[in-house]
Amino acid sequence: MQSGFESLNHQVDMFSKEESRLLREQFWISFGKSFPRKWILYNTKIKGVSFKFYFDTKKALVALDLEDDLENRIKYWEVLQSLKTILKRDYLPEIIFEEEYFLENGKEISRIYFPLEQKVSIHNKNSWLEVMEFFNEKMTLFEAFFEDYKEVIKAS
Repeated sequence: MQSGFESLNHQVDMFSKEESRLLREQFWISFGKSFPRKWILYNTKIKGVSFKFYFDTKKALVALDLEDDLENRIKYWEVLQSLKTILKRDYLPEIIFEEEYFLENGKEISRIYFPLEQKVSIHNKNSWLEVMEFFNEKMTLFEAFFEDYKEVIKAS
């Protein structure tokens, strides 16, 4: 008889790497078809500043990452901190600011992000529509903030 932990581990390993890759690919293709628009993402025109969609087997979030050298990260972080009240009041009230955020590979960045509170998994197609709608709604607001304050951010 399996313990609950062994059962959970079995569930996590249900998909081979190839099946997982195909599911991820299907999700992103489906998202692009469902919400066909050009997102800013890496095209912020500011070195080391990029928007990200993140969706894995445990969570989904939209983020603005500062990944450049420490000097530039600090510079842009301070500007974004000065705009925090506006971002929270007018765009995304629940946004989270983390000056020291560690990626899974151990790399340290600064991240401003909005997580989806519900438990979702890219391996579960039943959660895809919810995540796509979340991405579309929150990233649209995040990009609107960026477009409205891009010149202030760039001028730093």
